[in-house]
Amino acid sequence: MKALYWKEIRSFLGSIIGYIFIVIFLISSGIFHWIVAEDTNLLNGEEVDMIPFFNLSPVIFLILIPAITMRMIAEERKTGTIELLFTRPITDFQIIMAKYLAGVTLLIISLLPTLIYYFSMVHLGADAMDENGISKTVIDEGATFTSYLGLILLGATFIAIGIFSSSVTSNQIVAFIVAMFLCWLFYDGFELLGSFNLMGDFDIVFQYIGLTSHYKSIMKGVIDTGDLIYFFGMIAIFLAATLTVVKSLKR
Repeated sequence: MKALYWKEIRSFLGSIIGYIFIVIFLISSGIFHWIVAEDTNLLNGEEVDMIPFFNLSPVIFLILIPAITMRMIAEERKTGTIELLFTRPITDFQIIMAKYLAGVTLLIISLLPTLIYYFSMVHLGADAMDENGISKTVIDEGATFTSYLGLILLGATFIAIGIFSSSVTSNQIVAFIVAMFLCWLFYDGFELLGSFNLMGDFDIVFQYIGLTSHYKSIMKGVIDTGDLIYFFGMIAIFLAATLTVVKSLKR
């Protein structure tokens, strides 16, 4: 499992794929947060916070994460190397976990450079003065770091969905489209269904199924056990579904 994990890491960072993911994420994030004069600009807010960053990043992940996960198993199926993996002294679960952890590692690596946003906002907040010449309240560190945790959990869930989508087909483009649709459905789709007020009290169930309400709950600075159970449960469900598909390929 360790060897396969490092193989996946090297395939990402030893080729242009991983760097494209990181560079596109950082460039798109930087443009929207520091250049474009919209609500996503960190400098346009009335308070010193990183809410625009945490609101926009999931939207970027909706495209980029399916792009990096689409090849994980689909390529193995297409080239026939998955049959070689089955002959190795490694379980099907270890194969999936090695690929999953490699994807999460790449996600965390891509988020590390964005800490410069945090330090920039801390500096800007410390220099800001109100009309009485008193320093304004600096950034809420607790909410910021719990939001980073929420973003990692959200991205980790997208990766689990992406790996599942990659396992059901040998076509990477199909895997990308399926993963992007499922990620959107769980991030925004169920939230929209719950906001239409079509089923009365049952609407809250749709909102609970969706990722958005749990992600925004963590963004408030409070880590609720229910939200953690939800994210880990979603990850477990899609990894278990992937394991079922992989086992069926042996037959």
